[in-house]
Amino acid sequence: MFSTPSCAPGVHLPWVLAIASLYAAPAIAQSSSPAPEAAQLPAVEVVGRSESGAYHAADAAGAKTELPLRELPQSVRIVTRQAIDDLGATKLDDILDYVGGVSRQNSFGGLWDNIAIRGLPGNENTGMATLLNGFSSNRGFNAPRDLAGVERIEFLKGTAAAMYGSSEPGGTLNIVSKRPLWNSAHAAELYLGSYGLKRGAVDSTGPLGENLAYRLNVAVEDRDSFRDHISARREVVAPAFTWKLGADTQLEYAGELLRQQTPLDRGVVAVNNHLGAIARSRFLGEPADGDVTVKNQTHQFILSHEWSADWRSRLGLSYRETSMNGFSTEATALRPDQRTLTRQRRYRDYDSDDVAVQAELQGHVRTGAIAHELLIGLESFRFRMDSVMLRVNPSNAQPYAIDIHQPVYGQAQPEPRPNTNTMEHQRNHALYLQDAIKLGREWRLVAGVRMDDYRQSLDNRLSGASAHQQPSSTSPRVGLSWLPTSQWSVYANAGRSFRPNVGSDVSAQGFEPETGRALELGSKWESADRRIGATAAVFDIRKRNVLTADPVNAGYSAAAGEIRSRGLEFDLAGQLSLHWRLNASLVLNDVEIMRDNNLEVGGRLLNVPKLNGSVLAVYEGVFADGQRFGLGGGVTHMGERLGQARTQAEAKAGTAAFMLPAYTTAKLVAHWRLNPRLRLTLDVDNLFDTSYYTSSYSRLWVAPGTARSATLGLQAKF
Repeated sequence: MFSTPSCAPGVHLPWVLAIASLYAAPAIAQSSSPAPEAAQLPAVEVVGRSESGAYHAADAAGAKTELPLRELPQSVRIVTRQAIDDLGATKLDDILDYVGGVSRQNSFGGLWDNIAIRGLPGNENTGMATLLNGFSSNRGFNAPRDLAGVERIEFLKGTAAAMYGSSEPGGTLNIVSKRPLWNSAHAAELYLGSYGLKRGAVDSTGPLGENLAYRLNVAVEDRDSFRDHISARREVVAPAFTWKLGADTQLEYAGELLRQQTPLDRGVVAVNNHLGAIARSRFLGEPADGDVTVKNQTHQFILSHEWSADWRSRLGLSYRETSMNGFSTEATALRPDQRTLTRQRRYRDYDSDDVAVQAELQGHVRTGAIAHELLIGLESFRFRMDSVMLRVNPSNAQPYAIDIHQPVYGQAQPEPRPNTNTMEHQRNHALYLQDAIKLGREWRLVAGVRMDDYRQSLDNRLSGASAHQQPSSTSPRVGLSWLPTSQWSVYANAGRSFRPNVGSDVSAQGFEPETGRALELGSKWESADRRIGATAAVFDIRKRNVLTADPVNAGYSAAAGEIRSRGLEFDLAGQLSLHWRLNASLVLNDVEIMRDNNLEVGGRLLNVPKLNGSVLAVYEGVFADGQRFGLGGGVTHMGERLGQARTQAEAKAGTAAFMLPAYTTAKLVAHWRLNPRLRLTLDVDNLFDTSYYTSSYSRLWVAPGTARSATLGLQAKF
């Protein structure tokens, strides 16, 4: 149900406007002169929501090179802070539809982020390849990413294994956190919206002395949901410090503490292979289970030193802890009457710790007329995860079931029994090298390689069994760019990737790691003023050693599958004119199972559309009294996707595949700058209240998209 800003639950519009008027009145009273010319628009905010900032970025920290993005032989899509603010995004999920080639995957009942880039997802239990400031951040269990302390999000498309090791050949996500500034600036934000949304945030930065600066981002959020019996509370604290130890030496700290509490929600079920038979709001779990709590804490220290004008070093340490615990009730089968849903009950208690060290030396040398930018790096990490799960599948005599059409909650809950009790250890040591070469004015060559020595052990404390593996991998990459003009470039790259497979075969031996090969050909354009850029690319990726069913030993797996992803993508982002900002993408992607012992050969992968695209446009101007305003909107389209893997036997029998229908959604964004210190914002998501489904694990676990909602925000700078 949609509520307008004046009547949305928890939104007290007169109260908000009353506060706004206290700030705005002096500015309005003093505004007797004509409106300033639009040429004064491009002021960029440093804290709080941005205005007149950039959509187009010139470089990417995750690329580990000083080459501008136009010269880099790789497709990189950066979502800047301005784009995040224009979208009114507070979590990673809010921006995914506006990045071409990104599709949502199983979100573990709404407890984490999980995506596929170029159609290739990560492991269903570890999720996508994600970095935080260049350190791996997807090991363990991580709550959905909050954007309060985030400066920008870099989608490094194609393989990044030559720099970062274990990853997906489709792409890697690098989150860049906000850094301290050396001028004092402070902002406070309040948001109220549909379904009881209440969110407050503070962003404060400045010097603490001549050589020390800080930044602190804090956000607290409470919200209900269009889903029955679902609410969520989130708290995030992200401190950062920069300490100048000398003229050439600097120590940086970036931290993040996040806690989220919400029920595990597997979504709705398909009836007779179709969605819509039950309301998208219907909760099929058990409210008495309460919340699942996910806690994450991250601490990063980076010591950098400038040895000379040409050489610098970087030493980094990252420490992360994650935990997840709580009860859940989850669907197991829909009975032949197509209304009785049997369920299981689980209790999870997972925790992990992760320590990683990076040491890098980067510098410039010349060999005749050729300029080299060299990078030499060492990385080591140690990861431990303790996983305990209790589970109970009630019998037919005492079913723990629910009627999906007329649910009755509060029945006696069965007590789960020990099901999983494991201790996993991972260790890795790696050496990586990269050379970015300028071959005269028109050519750039980037070559890199990484060598990983990986060790993993998994101890089953229930059965006493242990599995060990020690795969080593060498991951090369090479790319070449041709710069025929100062605005155009044409590039090609090729690279390999790997990712260790989790678990063991029938002989308790570890699997060979997944390996990938990625080829890409593309072109980039950048306007003369560098305010708008576009990338078009074609790609062909293959993954081998994908886990599949063991054809001889039922219930076991074998590393024998193969997947191919081919596609064409286009991204454009930037300032079209003095008043207009635009972000657009269009992707055609064909992902196919090439070899498998169980799944349909020639079939598609879960949740990956053949077509997706988006447009976000924002107009920014000035009223006659000098107050700024912005008005815009976005449209996203996601094509039809496979909703449950189809086996070879089902395909041979002609069983219809379960598909998630295509959807198109729209959103409205607006802001009104009352004076230099205060502004109002309005964001309306799913403007036309479209019923859609974002992802699926099976016919029984389908995640419905959010219903129409409105959010009114008040942002103050002081």
